[in-house]
Amino acid sequence: MPQEHYFSNEPAGEIKTKTISVNLAGREVTVLTSGSMFSPDHVDTGTKVLLEHLELAPDDGNILDIGCGWGPITLALAIARPEATIWAIDVNERALELTRKNAERLGLTNIRTALPEAVPVDISFNGIWSNPPIRVGKEVLHEIMQTWLPRMVIGGDAYLVVQKHLGSDSLLKWLQDTMTSFDSSRLDTAKTFRVFQVTRES
Repeated sequence: MPQEHYFSNEPAGEIKTKTISVNLAGREVTVLTSGSMFSPDHVDTGTKVLLEHLELAPDDGNILDIGCGWGPITLALAIARPEATIWAIDVNERALELTRKNAERLGLTNIRTALPEAVPVDISFNGIWSNPPIRVGKEVLHEIMQTWLPRMVIGGDAYLVVQKHLGSDSLLKWLQDTMTSFDSSRLDTAKTFRVFQVTRES
């Protein structure tokens, strides 16, 4: 049987969930995860580093989480920004199912889950928050950036967390050289991770 990855569209076999306790946006919560997800046992370090900057999230409008997994970034944004609509996208159907279930468990009604191709074309985003799926490879990663960053409103900010040894610096250089309508810079470095801020200027 081929090894399944957290970015598989439909992982094989029956979904087996488990319950874990985590802190999201200063709130202790219990959520469902699964072994077919990225970081099923805890909030991974990169996501924790990213969420340390949660105060920078827009107060309202649409906010996008690219590659939501079981939903830690989406849930934290929904808790911290109740007036915003959080769009959680993933190619993994199980990830969307778990994010939906976790939103219901926590009583969060401002979350929308969707496959990437199902997001309405007329939706623009006030912000993007993501621990992007680096392991899909540069070509796919660059396509993800080129698809979603232009969906931000002018003045909107994307915050991306990438581990140093997985090509964070080369991604930043690519953003600066290729995405010329955006101002891309390093916001923070912590625990072998870099957080980038990408602002749409035009």
